[in-house]
Amino acid sequence: MVIDRVLGHLATHLNGYYRRHFQVAEDVAVVSNLQEVGGAPVVLSANKVTLFLSGIERDTLAHQAKASPVSAGQGIAQGMPPVYLNLLVMCAANFSGSHYPEALKFLSSAIVFFQANAVFDHQNTPDMDGRLERLALNMENLSSQEMHSLWSIHGGRYLPSALFRVRMITLDAGGVRGRDPAVSQADTGVRAQ
Repeated sequence: MVIDRVLGHLATHLNGYYRRHFQVAEDVAVVSNLQEVGGAPVVLSANKVTLFLSGIERDTLAHQAKASPVSAGQGIAQGMPPVYLNLLVMCAANFSGSHYPEALKFLSSAIVFFQANAVFDHQNTPDMDGRLERLALNMENLSSQEMHSLWSIHGGRYLPSALFRVRMITLDAGGVRGRDPAVSQADTGVRAQ
């Protein structure tokens, strides 16, 4: 699937940044839930910067183009139009106790990294999955009420965090929606009488 590749791509490049700037040997950024289904903390995310999916939106403004016809032998096949998505990705510093200053350091660095690398494409990140064309990140502002609601959904315990909107994730099933008859000759508008 593509959504997992997006978060994995972001975590991989954020980890590269952490390695270069803080000389850490292990991954600091992980893709994970913060809590198990039963409510227990996820061990993998302890003392890590955790990237997780906080929501998915259909991008209705960016591309309202109709499906483009594709030639297919006897007629014109019209594919289902792709779905353009925006992902809401939370970057949360899940450090506890005396490690709290580390949470703030790594979160600040993540914000700096994503601000400096707001666009990922195949030119600046050749290792990007071929199904992805371009990712554009924008940090989102949340009101106190929105933040409270968001963290209530994710277990109720606020962590130092930043929410990023990742634009232009395209999902395309590649299915055929319908077939229009082929035109055999041009209509000149002149009829024989």
